[in-house]
Amino acid sequence: MDNRLNKLRKEMNLLREEMVRTEAVMHDQIDHDQDSTEAAVRLLEMRMQVAAKVAEWKALGGLAILPTVEERLKEKREPLKRPRLYLVPIRKTPAQKAPAQAAPPKVKKRRLAARA
Repeated sequence: MDNRLNKLRKEMNLLREEMVRTEAVMHDQIDHDQDSTEAAVRLLEMRMQVAAKVAEWKALGGLAILPTVEERLKEKREPLKRPRLYLVPIRKTPAQKAPAQAAPPKVKKRRLAARA
């Protein structure tokens, strides 16, 4: 049973690789304004083969829990943990200390009054 499952899994992987190559050929044909219907039909046939192999694989007991799009979106995802930043005090040497400066003179605030 396990040998059959492994054989099916390997066949599915080979089909997927072939699908990627066929899809690349199809896109290349599209880029060069050529007819790509043969490649597209081959790709659809391979998709049907992969779907049949997946169904057979699951029927034989292959366990693959493939979440749907809704299940993936509903998953709880925590935000990434960022490292904490620590402030390190800067020690000033006597050469770096600036001489004491006089405080700037205080400015008297003016009130604005509406004109009559």
